[in-house]
Amino acid sequence: MGTKDQKRVLVVDDDASIRELLSTAFEDDGYEVVPAINGADALSVCERWRPDVIVLDLMMPVMDGWTFAKRLHERDEIPIVVLSAANDLARHAKTIGAADVVGKPFDLDQLLPKVARAAGV
Repeated sequence: MGTKDQKRVLVVDDDASIRELLSTAFEDDGYEVVPAINGADALSVCERWRPDVIVLDLMMPVMDGWTFAKRLHERDEIPIVVLSAANDLARHAKTIGAADVVGKPFDLDQLLPKVARAAGV
């Protein structure tokens, strides 16, 4: 595992190539990263590993981002950065109390500073 002061990011996206890209980018940036394939998977990760920030896709099978955020907020307050191609993204981000939002397709140069801010880096 990482060092004690290393920030942790949970990447929740059903697209394997996006999970892989983000995991590599965050690890290169000094984060400890755990990927999850949907909201249900992410909730089980959060039971055993507490991230400092969550990068969350909204439109996923099994459990979508809205449901995940609602369930998460019932038991913990972890900052969420929404990463999604959903229409009216700002409104959706507001309904789940997201710390920030980035639309898909995304630019890592735009995403990384927003995640760092949400994680308190």
